[in-house]
Amino acid sequence: GGPKPAKMARVTHVHNKLRPNEALYPVPSDIEIAQTRAKHMLPIKKIAEGLDLDEDYVNYYGKHKAKVSLGVLDSMKHNKNGKYVVVAGINPTPLGEGKSTTTIGLTQALGAHLERKVFACVRQPSQGPTFGVKGGAAGGGYAQAIPMEEFNLHGTGDIHAITAANNLLAAA
Repeated sequence: GGPKPAKMARVTHVHNKLRPNEALYPVPSDIEIAQTRAKHMLPIKKIAEGLDLDEDYVNYYGKHKAKVSLGVLDSMKHNKNGKYVVVAGINPTPLGEGKSTTTIGLTQALGAHLERKVFACVRQPSQGPTFGVKGGAAGGGYAQAIPMEEFNLHGTGDIHAITAANNLLAAA
């Protein structure tokens, strides 16, 4: 009996995706997984190209982040309709798996295992995780957005704009 020794996960390119050959046991912490995976991230530009997104609809925020304009929907009207899955209104498990972990896990399963062209749209988290009040919106374990620290602390700067607007309204 007893716990199994930890094994090193190897990361390989499979159909333009990164995925481990084997999971580690015991599972490392979220931050350890995020930092290890962040070393092997594909540039967001390559991901956009793989999804056939027109450059006019993609706003890049550095090498690994982007926003996609809603105008892209009009440019894709000729495509066959896909599936739209909404993950909402669930309570987290006692271990903290909630909407974000479920969303990212579903995306990984559809993309890496079923080889579908898929992506997830997630919101930027509140500042709750920064102050230890609540979990982040980055997911957890092997089903998380990376780079986790950047995602939880800043993202694309939208939360700062919302905070400033809220403060302005409160002061008025």
